[in-house]
Amino acid sequence: MAKVAVIMGSISDLDVVKPAIDILKQFGVEVDARVISAHRTPNQAHEYAINALDNNIEVIICAAGKAAHLGGVFAAYTPVPVIGLPVKSSTMDGLDSLLSMVQMPGGIPVATVAINGGLNAGLLAIQILAIKYPDLMEKLKEYKANLEKKINDDDEKLQKELNK
Repeated sequence: MAKVAVIMGSISDLDVVKPAIDILKQFGVEVDARVISAHRTPNQAHEYAINALDNNIEVIICAAGKAAHLGGVFAAYTPVPVIGLPVKSSTMDGLDSLLSMVQMPGGIPVATVAINGGLNAGLLAIQILAIKYPDLMEKLKEYKANLEKKINDDDEKLQKELNK
């Protein structure tokens, strides 16, 4: 079974990561959700990251606000793909978090989604896993087809409303 780690720097980030956890579970992906801080629990961050492969973690989502070094710390210690999820904070409306994640030095990539983009973080993890797991690929195709159907249905309703 596919397994994704969802790491948040603080429990206050739970509302932001919840959509990621929910979509991962909806697709049948095992989730290991943890609170680990790059700054306050650096030893645990290091330990978790270096053991990610041995623990069958295939993608890591790191949610953090403000300085937001969590994704970079994890990416430095593991070859497992890391997705940064910047959390909107009172400082700069989360722009500081976003920039902290996307400005990684060469060799330490952190794929990054929008500020508070938990759903897309989860979906990106699923897309990465779907290359290896055909069942996830099929579920992903179905998910996207449903998105298209909803927009087409909405457009049809709009056209009927406007052409009364």
